Amino acid sequence: MDVSAQTDGSVAIVSLPVGGAPADAQRARDLLRIKFIATALFAASVAIAVAARFLESHHWSLAYVAAWAEAAAIGGLADWYAVVALFRHPCRVPFPHTAIISNNRDRIARSFGDFVQEQFLAPGPIAQKLGSVDFAALAADWLGDDERSASLAQFALQMTPQALSAIEETGLRAFVAQALTDRMNEIELAPVAAKLLSALVDGQRRQRIFDEVLVGLHRLLNDEKTNETIREKMRRELPTLFNLFRADAYLVRRFVSLVSASIEEVKAHPDHPLRLEFDRFAREFIEKLGASPDYAAKAEALKQEFLARPEVRGLAEDLWLSVAAFLQKEAQDENSLMQTHLGRFLADLGRKLVNEPKLRADINIGLVQVLQTFIQTHKREMARFITDQIQSWDVDQMITIIELNIGRDLQYIRLNGTFIGGLAGLALFSLEHALRLR
Repeated sequence: MDVSAQTDGSVAIVSLPVGGAPADAQRARDLLRIKFIATALFAASVAIAVAARFLESHHWSLAYVAAWAEAAAIGGLADWYAVVALFRHPCRVPFPHTAIISNNRDRIARSFGDFVQEQFLAPGPIAQKLGSVDFAALAADWLGDDERSASLAQFALQMTPQALSAIEETGLRAFVAQALTDRMNEIELAPVAAKLLSALVDGQRRQRIFDEVLVGLHRLLNDEKTNETIREKMRRELPTLFNLFRADAYLVRRFVSLVSASIEEVKAHPDHPLRLEFDRFAREFIEKLGASPDYAAKAEALKQEFLARPEVRGLAEDLWLSVAAFLQKEAQDENSLMQTHLGRFLADLGRKLVNEPKLRADINIGLVQVLQTFIQTHKREMARFITDQIQSWDVDQMITIIELNIGRDLQYIRLNGTFIGGLAGLALFSLEHALRLR
């Protein structure tokens, strides 16, 4: 769409981009209208000034009219020059310090990028704005609707096969597998295992684990198959004469009875020496596992042996194929149980969030921290992107966009300059005339 609209007083054509918004066309029409009024007022001021000077001898008041009109024309012309100088060379004459925007596009782009980085994306305003948004409540309201949650579950499940296919085609699976293997090779297994065991058996947990061991041992000793196995081994070790008198059965019963009694005794006394010995053994083992070079070497050898076994790679491959086949089948099934359960889970999650203000507050705090960290980390790249975009714009297109948005207000400067200039000229002429009369 072509619309006559240029900031200077001449009539020119500004070509709007193809497919421009209707609002741009309306702005262009408004700009043309106010520019025509400002130009007509300037022309009228010149015509009135010429006519008043020509007829000044016929009546004294025409001198005041001429003074007003001359000053108005000069004020309008000066403001016309100032407005046009922002965008172009007035009358295409390259006066110094004109066409300011086009000549300083790069500096303006850098300044705008710096402003966005330092002021617009400053931590304070960003934190205040993000903190005013209740992200968790919005998510809860959205997920609380059963239809929306079902649609989200369906979308997620349908996208899964495409994601798996993309992973296969791009070789991402092999890359991730190799990266994980390399990372596991870099991990020192013994210190990690020591920390994990320390966390698992810290404090009273050691005694609870010991109690579970005692319960398992008691159950094992009282199992008939276990007793029969012990009896068979004992029968082979005892002389034949003892077996004739069934000494093996007596010894097994006696052994089980004594061990069971000892287990009950240990379970009944929190300060039993066997408990203290287990505590000591656990602490010393964890300390050695975390600090001993021998333990570290043995753990590293076990890790390398485990990773090198073909069964491990085959197991990972089979697991991947099984999961992929299952997800593919679920995505194609119209009555997918996985989709149904996922939709219900999302809906229940949304409804629970509504009734958990503390959880929502924690989620909002976490999201604000994540978003603020992301913005502060990447705001330099954002500012650079804005700067690069402005620098890549066509100068004429950039000027057209600026004109359409602020040109109408700039034309009012011309109108105001015409009126204010006229009033100032009239006031000065009146003061000069008054001083002459004295």
